Amino acid sequence: MFVIAGIAIVLIMVFGGYLGAGGTMGIILKALPFEMVMIGGAAFGSFVIANSLGVIKATGRDIMRAFKGPKWQPGDYRDLLCLLFELIWLGRQNPVALEDHIEAPSDSAIFTRYPKILGDHDAVELICDTMRAAAMNYDDPHQVEEVLDKRLEARKHHAMHSSHAVQVVADALPALGIVAAVLGIIKTMGAIDEPPNILGQMIGGALTGTFLGVFLAYCFVGPIAGRMSAIVEEDDHFFQLVREVMIANLQAHPANICIEVGRQNTPHHHRPGFSDLEGALRELKKNAA
Repeated sequence: MFVIAGIAIVLIMVFGGYLGAGGTMGIILKALPFEMVMIGGAAFGSFVIANSLGVIKATGRDIMRAFKGPKWQPGDYRDLLCLLFELIWLGRQNPVALEDHIEAPSDSAIFTRYPKILGDHDAVELICDTMRAAAMNYDDPHQVEEVLDKRLEARKHHAMHSSHAVQVVADALPALGIVAAVLGIIKTMGAIDEPPNILGQMIGGALTGTFLGVFLAYCFVGPIAGRMSAIVEEDDHFFQLVREVMIANLQAHPANICIEVGRQNTPHHHRPGFSDLEGALRELKKNAA
């Protein structure tokens, strides 16, 4: 919603100011389709040249996420803490029973209580692999911590590919606008014997290319790339929460303390309240009894 509102503000302010200063849209509208074909086509073509099919597909999905917002909402962080509490608590009570849940999470009564988390392959794999490592009784928990840090770093780096690819396109758009403008000037020079009013319109159409390249780069494509990057950063807090709880578990803290460590390290705008979380955990204990 905010992205759409921002686009509307940009269009109204830029073109409203232009029209208010006495400008006319005729020349721009006449040249716009052809300039957009040249600039947009060149931008998309260079994007295809520079990226693999996987990155191209991921970029399409991530652009849609830029409009929808982060995947993980405050309620999901509470659910994650409850899920981790159930797994840790079960692992302390009955390590053998825990194996069934982490080896086949799709069939687990614990995981299926949290369908959104279960539907995220990266989150489930991270939880299960770390719980499996905890069951191996590592002598030094820092070994698992180091593996977790490298894994999360690699995941985040991979998730950033789309925003980096779109930012490269944004950086190239002003130059592509100049390419379109130069082609327009070449066309104008070929009609140099035309009357001044015709030449003026042709030069105006050529300059539309420069305007369009800069306008798209700094008002739309660049900000969308920044929004994509910000969403990756925001959703990364969800995986960092798994790390914090799992490291506390490896250090043999009580289950409640492990969950409180995770809660305290959750960003404020996603952090569940202490009483709310405590009530949810109490309900889980009662149902398990």
